[in-house]
Amino acid sequence: MTHRTLLRPCGYGRVMATIDDAARVALALPEVTEQERHGNRSWSVAGKTFAWDRPYSKADIERFGDAMPPQEPILAIRVDDLIEKEAVLTAGAKGVFTIPHFDGYAAILIELRAVTKRALKEAIADGWLVCAPPALAERHAPNL
Repeated sequence: MTHRTLLRPCGYGRVMATIDDAARVALALPEVTEQERHGNRSWSVAGKTFAWDRPYSKADIERFGDAMPPQEPILAIRVDDLIEKEAVLTAGAKGVFTIPHFDGYAAILIELRAVTKRALKEAIADGWLVCAPPALAERHAPNL
């Protein structure tokens, strides 16, 4: 199944997204459960986590050096594979990034303050599609 690469730069009149927005979007998807992972909220379908609140570790902050890191809260979202990850990152959407800790891992990071609620919804739906069982994804993909 081909997944959409729909994160777009924010434009005029955007409304910043929050972790509660992410929770509402994720929990509105079929068969999603919310749990706590390492003290932070995460969302899964069929036992596979597709989105999670991802604060920076001390090592993450140190790797930024003198550069200002994207502001928390940060949401991590699964993507289909490293090729899709590269495509999403190359698209250059504001607020979408990765860090060295995620090198070789099929997930992107989203600075919630920098993306629209619409872009967030699309990214979470794409993450859900990656992790949902094929039959469930096929039944619900047209409605996402």
